[in-house]
Amino acid sequence: MPKLARGAAALAGVAFMLPVSAWAQAITALPEQVSTIRLSNRDVNHIVCVGGEIDDVKFSAEKAIAVERAGSDAWIKFLVKEVDDMGMVTRSYVTTPSEFFISCNGAIYPLYAEPADIPAQTVTLAPGRPQRAQTNDELLGPLVEEERAISITLAMLRDRVPASFSDVAPRAGAITIAALPSIRLVERRRLAIEGAGLSASEYRLESDSETALEERQFLDRALGADIFAVTIDRLQVKPGEGARVIVIRRGDGE
Repeated sequence: MPKLARGAAALAGVAFMLPVSAWAQAITALPEQVSTIRLSNRDVNHIVCVGGEIDDVKFSAEKAIAVERAGSDAWIKFLVKEVDDMGMVTRSYVTTPSEFFISCNGAIYPLYAEPADIPAQTVTLAPGRPQRAQTNDELLGPLVEEERAISITLAMLRDRVPASFSDVAPRAGAITIAALPSIRLVERRRLAIEGAGLSASEYRLESDSETALEERQFLDRALGADIFAVTIDRLQVKPGEGARVIVIRRGDGE
């Protein structure tokens, strides 16, 4: 007699308690634009809302789909149809695409999901530019410009950068500056901070000789046209030693 994998209730009570497969693949979706993705038609797929909570997941209730959500997470499972014919059990898996409309951080993420015989997938709902700008304004808006620079610098030095800061491809190759010809700078990370009118870079400094450093030496156009603040994590380097240099600029840098 046909049945849907021993019932949706059983799946909701058991399947969603299982961890997502260690072989899950990462997918990123953006708001207000349709993302065509592939989801596992046999394992539990994981949806993650970055920096907020999933308020709702809309989908066709007539289809063999089970969905649960809690906080910033949601789980999607395509139900398996089982047929027991005189003790011979056969299973058929969903192959028909489905649409999901997920509400996250005040935005809608339309997903066109194609079920496939693949491992469980993890879909990250990344903030769009308006959401990032709003979040950054809430984080940094109450601060004066100098306090914003300090907050951004500390976040980078502590490696605790908010998800609303956007990574931009860093500049390739070594950089030299006029005031310190014996040192080399390599840009390790660049951030655009929409909504704050600022961008930031972290550089790795290397020197072939013992060198005394001052922040003002890095006010060089090679590091940006409108530098607002510079921070160095040490003021003296010896040969073979390195230092971290954080440069904050006006403009979001994208």
